[in-house]
Amino acid sequence: MNAVLGGQIAVTFTWLGMVLAISFLEAPLKFRAPGITVPLGVGIGRLVFRALNVAEAVLWLAGFVALLLRAEEASPAEIWLVAVLGADLAIGAAVLRPIMDRKVVDRGAATSVPRTALHLGYVALEIVKVGLLVALGVVLLAVA
Repeated sequence: MNAVLGGQIAVTFTWLGMVLAISFLEAPLKFRAPGITVPLGVGIGRLVFRALNVAEAVLWLAGFVALLLRAEEASPAEIWLVAVLGADLAIGAAVLRPIMDRKVVDRGAATSVPRTALHLGYVALEIVKVGLLVALGVVLLAVA
């Protein structure tokens, strides 16, 4: 296995671990912590997801550069998965999350856990992202 492919595999599984830990562990559990009010939890969530999205963008870019470096040996499935991951990330980070942030800021501190269509759409994108990352990891491991 060459270093670029190894790095691409590491990036993929690091990103997967971050999404699983933040989106599916930290996010729901923070509201169960003693002393955490809904407004405080929403505020923490806004900061954490903004940071996660920045880290995800860096990881996607690293994976994309690795794909470009391996372009001649990259499979159509790998190219498609990287492209769709970029679209998923862009929709969630650049479209849905800023709209949800504005709603929280415009209405003041949230008084209840938001369960809007936007929130559910973001969750759906996170579920799709997990599936895409697992599929990309499997494709990359098959090449290794």
